[in-house]
Amino acid sequence: MDIIIYYSKHHGNTKKLCTEIEKEGKVKIIEVSEVGGEDLKQYDKIGLASGIYCGGFGKPIIKFVKEKLPANKKVFLLATSGTLKDHYFKSVKKAVAGKGSEVIGTYMCIGYDTFGPLKLVGGVSKGHPNKEEILGAVKFYKSL
Repeated sequence: MDIIIYYSKHHGNTKKLCTEIEKEGKVKIIEVSEVGGEDLKQYDKIGLASGIYCGGFGKPIIKFVKEKLPANKKVFLLATSGTLKDHYFKSVKKAVAGKGSEVIGTYMCIGYDTFGPLKLVGGVSKGHPNKEEILGAVKFYKSL
């Protein structure tokens, strides 16, 4: 069994990916603030999912990794963002490595974004993630 810990604050973009993956069975999703005393050592793989905030994963996910991610786990990363840039994974990859765990794959897709000044123009990437992008996340998960 696997688990995905997610943070999806503004539009629920990242949660959409996680919810669709959960339908595949054999995976549990939980919002990062609800993890509590969950025994994470029991899971084969741990997914970390977040929207991108100021160029990286949400601070609650980074804090979770530093404080609660068990050592020596296989970890996969999911992200949604108004723009796609590989460096958005940098901080979370560094935190995962610091726990002695291994990132086994990453998936990122476009998500509706109204952060900061983008709100003034109605945001970017409306209608995303779309069905194809959400199914891309499922395909990615199945490939792990």
